[in-house]
Amino acid sequence: MSPMKQMEAKTLPTDVYLSFVSSLFGNRGTLVTGVVVHVVWCFIVFSSTGSVFYLAMAASFMAVFAYRMVGFAKFDKMDKQSLSRREIAKVECGYVVGAALTALLLGIASGYALLVLQNTFAAFTCIAMTLGSMMSIVGRNYGSRHAVDYQTMACCLPIMGACLLSGQLHLALMSLLLIPFGLTTRSMAMGVRDFLYENVIATRDITVIAGRFDTALKTMAHGLVMLDGDGKIEVINRQARDLLHLDPVAEVKDRDLVTVLQREAAVAPSEAIMWQVARLAEGAQRRALLQFGDGRHLEFSASHRSDGGVVLIFEDVSARVATEEKILHMVRFDALTALPNRGYFSELATGKLQTIDENALAALLVLDVDGFKHVNDMRGHVVGDRLLAFIGMRMAALAGDDVVAGRLIGDEFVLLIMGGADRAALEQRIRDLHARIQGSYPIGDLRLTVSMNGGCVIDGAGGFDMENWQIRADLALNDAKSRGNGTLTFFREEMDARYVEEQKLRADLRQAIEDRGLYVVYQPMYRPDGSQVECFEALVRWKHPEKGLIGPNVFIPLAEDMALVSQITRFVIEQACRDCASWKRPIPVSVNLSIHDLQNSDLVAYAADVLSKYGLEPSRLHLEVTESCFMNEPVAVSAILNLFRAKGVTIAIDDFGTGFSSLSYLHSLPLDIVKIDRAFVKDIEGEPRHLKLLSGIVHLSRELGLKVVLEGVETEGQLALINQHDFADLVQGYVFSPPFLPMRSRKLPRSRALPPNPQAPPGVAAKGLKPAL
Repeated sequence: MSPMKQMEAKTLPTDVYLSFVSSLFGNRGTLVTGVVVHVVWCFIVFSSTGSVFYLAMAASFMAVFAYRMVGFAKFDKMDKQSLSRREIAKVECGYVVGAALTALLLGIASGYALLVLQNTFAAFTCIAMTLGSMMSIVGRNYGSRHAVDYQTMACCLPIMGACLLSGQLHLALMSLLLIPFGLTTRSMAMGVRDFLYENVIATRDITVIAGRFDTALKTMAHGLVMLDGDGKIEVINRQARDLLHLDPVAEVKDRDLVTVLQREAAVAPSEAIMWQVARLAEGAQRRALLQFGDGRHLEFSASHRSDGGVVLIFEDVSARVATEEKILHMVRFDALTALPNRGYFSELATGKLQTIDENALAALLVLDVDGFKHVNDMRGHVVGDRLLAFIGMRMAALAGDDVVAGRLIGDEFVLLIMGGADRAALEQRIRDLHARIQGSYPIGDLRLTVSMNGGCVIDGAGGFDMENWQIRADLALNDAKSRGNGTLTFFREEMDARYVEEQKLRADLRQAIEDRGLYVVYQPMYRPDGSQVECFEALVRWKHPEKGLIGPNVFIPLAEDMALVSQITRFVIEQACRDCASWKRPIPVSVNLSIHDLQNSDLVAYAADVLSKYGLEPSRLHLEVTESCFMNEPVAVSAILNLFRAKGVTIAIDDFGTGFSSLSYLHSLPLDIVKIDRAFVKDIEGEPRHLKLLSGIVHLSRELGLKVVLEGVETEGQLALINQHDFADLVQGYVFSPPFLPMRSRKLPRSRALPPNPQAPPGVAAKGLKPAL
């Protein structure tokens, strides 16, 4: 079944049905021509045969034509789009009636000539006229199946009837050939009708697609330009005109895109932009991000078409580019000081040095704010941040073609200074820059005097490597920080050797901790009269296999920097509790804690496990903390000390009197013992003011219910004054005994007799002590 028949079987869509019916009323010139021909033919036959019948036929043709013209006129006045299917069918029926009447008149006239007149001329002209008219059925009436069928039958049936009634066999047989002729005519009309239907459907689909495409072009956020193989514009949407700043009414179709941009754009793009657009239009470049003169960024994407053309799709990405630039700025620059951070500083420095002679000298100067922590502690972090911001502004003002400034981390800043071949001149310039950065900084109502410790390395520009240069500058800075007060130090080769030595010492310390190569010595705390030992302080020691004894003032800071000090603390607690459990008298043992030990509560559980392991009363473990442990997080540290206190552990504050807020700690922290720093004992024999200060501290501590321990008592004179004024509950110092190895079942004498080797490592005998523990 043909598509037309399938569709008619399912009911032809109303719009398509209307289109077919409307085609019947078109091409009216052929209709006028037909009626004229028919009327003239009737007159010619009349003049040839004298038959009045044909005059009647001529009048009939004209009457039917008039009827049809009235129908045509009515159709012209109708609102086609508002017609219902039933009304369309009525219009079709009116047309079919008129067309069928015309065909029937023609058939009757032809049949009459064959059957009645039996005139050869009349018969020939009638048949010719009929067959010619049937051909016009295909051209005019394909839009209506009924019109084709009825006209074909109206033409052929009268002729076939006349031939059959004539009694002539051959004429009758010939008339039967009108049947396949009529069927062929009908088939041709249906073929035309099917073709028309397919085209109507295709046109409708194309119209829908075109509408959707037009809607998409108008509503899409991107600009779109379709170019042919020669780079001429075929399609351009409104967004493309807006993005390219083209006149919205300018005719640009079939014009070269580059030419349009040059002549029609409100702001003509630069030559570089035009060159890239041309490459995109040629398909030589697939993507491009172009910055136009008014600050807009358009991102183009080019796609090839099968016919050789190119489709350009582009959008305004100015907001995205601005965001990316902002993010990139945040990644590259320090938020507080607006200076390049370490990573970007390294890029800038490398780029700068590549532009100068590799044999020229360059310097990397690392600066550290002297006493910046004190500024934060005393003035607050807001003032500290503002100070860093002002320092950053001053350093940024120093930057230029041969100076690059940056911020490393915290209160550390960095300068790259480029020079020529004169090292002395470069060093002097560095000193000048260092002096200009230091000085007075107004922070609101405050005026802070700032000193900057500096470490500097000078080397050839061709050998610049940020990591290596910073290591050497940091070595020089460490030397400057040890002196303080805004010292500037230039790197020397021996600093590198010291650095290598320190790294080796760090590795050895790590290994010693892993191998339990450290050991513990004890210094006793006596009653002031020396009659009895009341406590021992456990002190960690390290004997290096090559360097011998390494002082705790050396390896403890290293351990803190390496985050290993908590491992040492746990080792000392374990060892001290093990030794304490072996003593015959229940003497307590005291262990020092670092600030790193008090950063979480894990040590509380560990200490409780060790005490339980060796069966010790918690009160026999004393933990000593210095004032520096409370400076940064007093609330958190106090909470952890309260956990120890709840377990029954004794808490002591060590080196009391050396901090910034010593007196406030005596009532705000869970303390049992105050160990007064040796600085308050040192000069009490010759300085009455020191004696009064010590007396005040002791009196205040006892008023708060705290036990007092005096450290660093070294002379008999100091001890006599302490006893005279009752300054101490316990005394610790060389006046009684230095630290010594644990010796079980030995008695310590009242005198200051010392063992020959008081701090020897395990396995070395200590002689000269009398039994007593």
